[in-house]
Amino acid sequence: MPDVKKLMYVNRRAPYGTIYAWESLEVVLVGAAFDQDVSLAFLDDGVYQLTRGQSTEGIGMKNFSAIYSALGDYEVTRIYVEKESLEERGLTLDDLQHLTWEDEDEDWAEKESIRLVDRAELADVMSNQDVMFNF
Repeated sequence: MPDVKKLMYVNRRAPYGTIYAWESLEVVLVGAAFDQDVSLAFLDDGVYQLTRGQSTEGIGMKNFSAIYSALGDYEVTRIYVEKESLEERGLTLDDLQHLTWEDEDEDWAEKESIRLVDRAELADVMSNQDVMFNF
């Protein structure tokens, strides 16, 4: 059996205007499909990637925000959102999509995927990763 690595995908950019957010999501799904231990972090303008009610009308880009709701199906269950980045942008958890996963060990109980952490907590989580990809 191959060695499972802890992979973290760090998202710092707004969802549209560049290809970074879309590419990050694509490689997250690929990593998860190959049974890697995948987590995501959203900070700076990256927190906008998870906001509810996104509309791409008028900018000519595909709205891919609904794909985040499928992450739990790929066993991507740890999505870290930096508290300070939300606050600096006037956002709260209520402004973000409701992302969940089903825990088969607890009779398929639905659990939250988003974990609100402060900068110090996120730094600790990042220090325990084997590989980090920045987008």
